[in-house]
Amino acid sequence: MRRLNRKKTLSLVKELDAFPKVPDSYVETSASGGTVSLIAFTTMALLTIMEFSVYQDTWMKYEYEVDKDFSSLAVNIEYKTLIFFNTDVGADVLDLAETMVASTDGLVYEPAIFDLSPQQKEWQRMLQRIQSRLQEEHSLQDVIFKSAFKSASTALPPREDDSSQPPDACRIHGHLYVNKVAGNFHITVGKAIPHPRGHAHLAALVNHDSYNFSHRIDHLSFGELVPGIINPLDGTEKIALDHNQMFQYFITVVPTKLHTYKISADTHQFSVTERERVINHAAGSHGVSGIFMKYDLSSLMVTVTEEHMPFWQFFVRLCGIVGGIFSTTGMLHGIGKFIVEIIYCRFRLGAYKPVNSVPYEDGHTDNHLPLLENNTH
Repeated sequence: MRRLNRKKTLSLVKELDAFPKVPDSYVETSASGGTVSLIAFTTMALLTIMEFSVYQDTWMKYEYEVDKDFSSLAVNIEYKTLIFFNTDVGADVLDLAETMVASTDGLVYEPAIFDLSPQQKEWQRMLQRIQSRLQEEHSLQDVIFKSAFKSASTALPPREDDSSQPPDACRIHGHLYVNKVAGNFHITVGKAIPHPRGHAHLAALVNHDSYNFSHRIDHLSFGELVPGIINPLDGTEKIALDHNQMFQYFITVVPTKLHTYKISADTHQFSVTERERVINHAAGSHGVSGIFMKYDLSSLMVTVTEEHMPFWQFFVRLCGIVGGIFSTTGMLHGIGKFIVEIIYCRFRLGAYKPVNSVPYEDGHTDNHLPLLENNTH
């Protein structure tokens, strides 16, 4: 009884076979079929290699949501300005909440040499080339996101030469923590003096002819400091052509959460619009000489996640390549063989031309083929 049930089960399974086996004696091979098979296998191999390279690659996924974080924001600063004496320059932040953040809360003033060493100049040229490429090809930002990791650094390298040149500039660097509202970070002449209506800078004792707001921004970022990330103002250098000159940077900051296979960080991206002009009250150009960075924060937060193709999707795409090429080449080979047979048969039929009819004397024609007579000797 068990054997009978087993035979019935096997017969049922055989009937469900979707891949019937054809005896080798019924299979006819041809040179054209072999050529098409070689082309098909070569195409499958190339597409499989390309698909595997796509499987190994990753891409960045961008998601947007409302920013609900109201904590303070860190401003990371690395400046050099040609105003030398530390008492002559003041840097602070004044936001829309009328909160003043003094430079003494996190910034350091140091004498420095404005000119770069040969190694530092090479670093700056490379950084400026990257910045120009980023403005033309925005997809390079994804490459920077994926390559960012904690051991990398885009900071200005230290001077390798022991120059005897005296310091001619003031280096301002450090971190400031500000409210997450629009504000104005500025560097101008004189230390800031707070008062009930805002604040002012004590610049009466500084000669106007000594003003020089030529500056270099080695680094400026918002939020968590992520080495390896290149920000829009990194490597920017401005040379003042006049003593009373104002440099303005209008910055729009976008909170960004970065999640890659190498790093996870809460940073901020930003875009910049630059403007500079000479202060001349007689000509109607009013204002204060200095460097002004007016920043505003976006209400949207961007989550950037590095994603990878899952293995099941790679396997499905691979099966589609193999099956699709087999089916397509089989159909193309069948159609081509059919067309060739039609053309070949037409030429064969064209070789048999009808024999000319022989007219009789009464006007009728004989359409029959003449019989061959045997000659007897």
